Amino acid sequence: MANPGLLRRLLLRSLSPTGDHGVSRLSPSTFRHQLSLHSTATVPPETFSRKEKPAEKNATKWFTLPPYTAAVDGAVLGKEIAGAKNDGVKLRQASNSTTALKWIVRCCPELPRNLVQKLFRLRQVRRECSNMEDCNVGSQSGKPRLRRVAAKDSMNLGDRIFLPITVKVLPLEKKECFYNEEEVNFIRSLELYKDPAIIVVNKPPGLAVQGGIGIKTSLDELAGTCLTYDYAEPPRLVHRLDRDCSGILVMGRTQTSATVLHSIFREKTFGASNDETVKGKRFLQRRYWALVIGSPRHPNGSISAPLAKVVLDNGKSDIITVVNSSLTSSSQHAVTKYKVIGSSSNGLTWLELSPITGRKHQLRVHCAEVLGTPIVGDYKYGWQSHRNWKPLHWPNFDNKYSEELPKRKNLPFGLDVDIGSVSEKHPRLHLHCKQMVLPNISQVLQNVQQYSYFDLSQLESLELDAPLPSYMQRSWDITNS
Repeated sequence: MANPGLLRRLLLRSLSPTGDHGVSRLSPSTFRHQLSLHSTATVPPETFSRKEKPAEKNATKWFTLPPYTAAVDGAVLGKEIAGAKNDGVKLRQASNSTTALKWIVRCCPELPRNLVQKLFRLRQVRRECSNMEDCNVGSQSGKPRLRRVAAKDSMNLGDRIFLPITVKVLPLEKKECFYNEEEVNFIRSLELYKDPAIIVVNKPPGLAVQGGIGIKTSLDELAGTCLTYDYAEPPRLVHRLDRDCSGILVMGRTQTSATVLHSIFREKTFGASNDETVKGKRFLQRRYWALVIGSPRHPNGSISAPLAKVVLDNGKSDIITVVNSSLTSSSQHAVTKYKVIGSSSNGLTWLELSPITGRKHQLRVHCAEVLGTPIVGDYKYGWQSHRNWKPLHWPNFDNKYSEELPKRKNLPFGLDVDIGSVSEKHPRLHLHCKQMVLPNISQVLQNVQQYSYFDLSQLESLELDAPLPSYMQRSWDITNS
């Protein structure tokens, strides 16, 4: 049975005032609950330094964290992958030291950060050093001592952190799931690929990627509830798709993998002005399918036109437009490659668009202002071309789809991917991220963490493909009949 003196000391310490407002304190009921979980095992008195050595009857139980291992610097790692010029490059481990506070947060993401900070203020955090010479100074038994550690103290490889056992029984605030089974199954049905590092979904049109003003539901929020699975942290966004755009969306399943991917996407845009990067081996490839009004002069080509944001209505709205980079310092370099993949006799053309950079509304603006062929359903940048829009009708296709309509079921969150084809009066945006090729981040992380280096000649690529939404598939069938 646990020592009464120990329990009394823990109770007084857990309820001691800190002088900080809004800091969570352990309630008496919580403390009483954890008492039942105590066993007779204690940390030997010699594990304390002389100044803090308690009586044997007051020895403390601890909760032990895993030994510290160097964390991979995702930003540096992603940059090295993106900057590799040939397959023979040896990718060294990009590691950085971390503090005791960050290591606890990393190992125990379920613990509130303010509680961890409070444990440091109350000097209730201990460290067992990996350097036995430092830890055994003054120890008669030869066992490593547990020494107090500050939040900002750097960790050494092999160091272990000890926390009061009481943290294991704190009531955790779990996020309530407000989504029913049908909604959860729908979000999971969007998955195209999943591994320990990333998760890829086929985003439906009409669903915002990230929350904001006027947005009730976002894929970012839904993924945190429906796509976390057994992970302690939710998937993180590494790039964006417009709300009305559909297709491949990649998310990192851990903070490290998300940082690596974000660095790769950023480096692709940053290095687009380097001809060697653009013309050489491309470590990240994205291919969009778009149906445009009209036809470009050339069946394929490259667009290099800087973009800038223009604020309208006293800041209430804005648009992106092509500008002369020599006249404005706020312009952003934007490069897009395109090629014709299909056309019809009704003045519509299917394009495959490959963005080299990743600017806001880049594909929509380049199609509308540079090629002069706005994307079907893009009323923001191609509203003039839609003023005289006339739906395309083919009896055979109309009959085929009208028979299927009664069988269709409304999707959750008010989504409907069946309406909006070119046979309707108001078509939806016909822009879809169809294919993507990216490095196998999971393979890189596993090898770098285990062997401290990786040969890029062994780096595999993930090839992803997302089927068209129903309304775009119908438009494809109609225009290619």
